[in-house]
Amino acid sequence: MLKKIPKILSPELVRILMEMGHGDELVLADANFPGHSLHSRVLRYDGMGISELLDGILELLPLDYYAEHQAAFMSVVEGDPTVPVIWSEYKTIIAKHDIAATIGYEERFDFYNRSRQSFAIVVTGEEALYGNVILKKGVIKP
Repeated sequence: MLKKIPKILSPELVRILMEMGHGDELVLADANFPGHSLHSRVLRYDGMGISELLDGILELLPLDYYAEHQAAFMSVVEGDPTVPVIWSEYKTIIAKHDIAATIGYEERFDFYNRSRQSFAIVVTGEEALYGNVILKKGVIKP
């Protein structure tokens, strides 16, 4: 055990966060996300929702202020009546760790393509529709 590392973060996830460089992206994916067909580096957190994991990750991960948006959500597919209420929870968690962070929205297939280019995908047990998040790693400023 180490001090100050959220217990929810596995050693493998902490290693990935440390290996990521400035501008690398991490995908937090819901249970419906096709993570394994999009990427070779996939971590499984099947019994976990994204909110608690997001909170733990943002204890360690600086966000990228050289980017237009520091996080991205998957947009609702046109014609789908779903209202992703989980987004307000995610926004609250992100603001808790970084009040200036902004969020962009990616069309479903653009989100998938961006996920292919990510550093890693964390597939969770999150059941909220459109519960996917991309985080862009920044730098720690002195």
